[in-house]
Formats: sequence, C-alpha cells, structure tokens
Amino acid sequence: MPDKIPPLMRFRGSLKHLGIVLSCIALGLLSACANVIPPCGAKISPPSSELRNTRWELTRWNLPPNSYGEVRARQIPQGEASNPIQITFDANGQRVSGSTGCNRFTAELNEDSRGFSLSKIASTKMACAPQRMELENDFLYELNDYRSIVRNGDQLLMIGADREVLSFTQRSVTTK
Repeated sequence: MPDKIPPLMRFRGSLKHLGIVLSCIALGLLSACANVIPPCGAKISPPSSELRNTRWELTRWNLPPNSYGEVRARQIPQGEASNPIQITFDANGQRVSGSTGCNRFTAELNEDSRGFSLSKIASTKMACAPQRMELENDFLYELNDYRSIVRNGDQLLMIGADREVLSFTQRSVTTK
C-alpha cells in the first residue's frame, strides 16, 4: 500500500527536522564560545559611575573564533620591567588612564544613554621590544574600537568590533 502522506505534512516534518538540526548547531557554537559569553548576571555597558576609581589588569585576550569555532587566546607577555597592561577609571568619571606595559595612555570618557565611549586616546611613545610594541598598538586599537563593556563583579570584558575579547580583573587602587 503506497504511503499517502499529504505534501504539506511532509513539508512541516522537514521544517521540524531542520529546526532541530539548527538548534543543535547553535547550541554547539554557543558551547564553543562559552568562555567569552558574559554570565547572565553581568551588566552590559555599565554606567561609568560604577567604574569610577577602579583599576583593572588585562589577564586574558581572546581572539575571534577560528573557522572551526575554536576560541584562541593571545599570549600576553609581561611588560617592560614586569609592568602589566592596566586601565584605571578616574574618581570623577571623566577620564581613563593606564599602562600598556611599556607606555602610559590616557583617554576621555564620554557617556550617553547607550553607554560610554573613549575618545582622544593619547600615549607616550617610548621604544619597546617589537613584540611589545605590536601588542601595545593592538591594545590601543581595541580601546578605540570596542563595541561593549560587560562587568561581572571583579571581571570586566571589553568586546571589540572584531569579536576580540579583552578580559580584565579588578585590582586595588593605589594612591600616590
């Protein structure tokens, strides 16, 4: 006896199967990127007032996923004289400053209803090892072109337009 399944029912069955396959693929991709997706309690683009008078140290730099969906980490060498890459938000919420491990930098903090951005980024220009200079240039580029900042307790993620994720850990602010 021939199978008499109406064409519309076969089409709906195919769509259901396709939906399950796509859901599995999406879940796999999210699992592969789990270490860069912010936790549910994290705040996207927190108001700058939450970051006032805080200091952060770069502890991980995730590169965009490769063609296999694998997230790779960029090696972060210690700076000249063991100075790490750091960023500090000032007490009045108008500037950020820090160290690239070799040079110092500063930037103006501008806030609006969508979050905040950094502008007028300037840095000193001391010569460093070529590998360090490349890292410094890439870091300053990410500061200039990030798309969102996520804070979760003592962790701060800066997500770039190129899908690179800079992970910072909060450090105590030292007064001079």
